[in-house]
Amino acid sequence: MQLIPAPAGVLEVDALWQQDNPKDANTDTVALLCHPNPLFEGTMNNKVVTTMYRFARDSGMHVVRFNFRGVGQSTGEHDYADGEVVDAMTVLQWIAEQTNARKLWLGGFSFGGYVIARVAEQIMVSPHIWGLSDFEIANVALIAPSVEKNATDDLSLPIEKTFEIYGNEDNVVAPASMQEFAERLGLPVSIVDGAGHFFHGRLSELKGLLEGHSFGSKDSH
Repeated sequence: MQLIPAPAGVLEVDALWQQDNPKDANTDTVALLCHPNPLFEGTMNNKVVTTMYRFARDSGMHVVRFNFRGVGQSTGEHDYADGEVVDAMTVLQWIAEQTNARKLWLGGFSFGGYVIARVAEQIMVSPHIWGLSDFEIANVALIAPSVEKNATDDLSLPIEKTFEIYGNEDNVVAPASMQEFAERLGLPVSIVDGAGHFFHGRLSELKGLLEGHSFGSKDSH
């Protein structure tokens, strides 16, 4: 765990480097993970985020998760996604200084799913503004993304690299809303039958779906 400088003060970052070496020559991909809504006790240690963390680690990626502003040791106040996108881009700028890996696996859960979608958009549309033009998106994983309370009408995503996973018994974000979002953008979807928002008892299944969707393997399950 470490604290890095950020617009709202500092951000608490947990980075796992393959071979304990951010410059590891055999690692070309780094995963950035975003956690659920801090207003509902969301942190980077959330079980779904931890499942993505383990998937990325076991797939041979560097992995970085962090606490949004106002969470844990990160300073500042919740900013209803706008500031949190800046937080994530700040962490990406820090990642760029640490490692030569330039392929990005972007994963977000719930509120973090919306934030990571906006991060992917920034990398697609205006990476030069952030000094991140040499990054290439490998995948964007949207896990039960918060698409009801956040505006998605103008969202641009790398459709062929993006996928969505949700449970059909989600009681936080309506499954119909997530399905409509995916259909509107043309995203592949995996629906976990009987799973709620937090995938209780279904995390190993979720990890398997992450493996199935990532790195160009686009079969819907």
